[in-house]
Amino acid sequence: MTFAAFKALHQRRQTAYLARHGHRLAERQEDAFDLTLFAVGDFYAETWRSRGEEAVLFIHVFQKPAGLGDYLKLVRLPQGL
Repeated sequence: MTFAAFKALHQRRQTAYLARHGHRLAERQEDAFDLTLFAVGDFYAETWRSRGEEAVLFIHVFQKPAGLGDYLKLVRLPQGL
C-alpha cells in the first residue's frame, strides 16, 4: 500500500491494516501514552494509545527517517559490533 492510500483510509481501517500487514519495529512510552512503531511499505506508522488501553487514539504516518529519532535511543546493538 502506498503512503497516500494509507493516509486516505479511515483510522479503523488503518489500524486493521497495520495489524495484518505492518511490521512491528519498536514500542515506547511518552507521558500517559503507549506508542508502537510499524514499518509498512515505504513509510512508517506510529500508533498512540492511552496507557493500558486497546483503542488507538491517533496514528502518525511519516516517511522521513528523522521521525525515527525517538526510537533510535532504544536500539541496543550486541557488543563487538
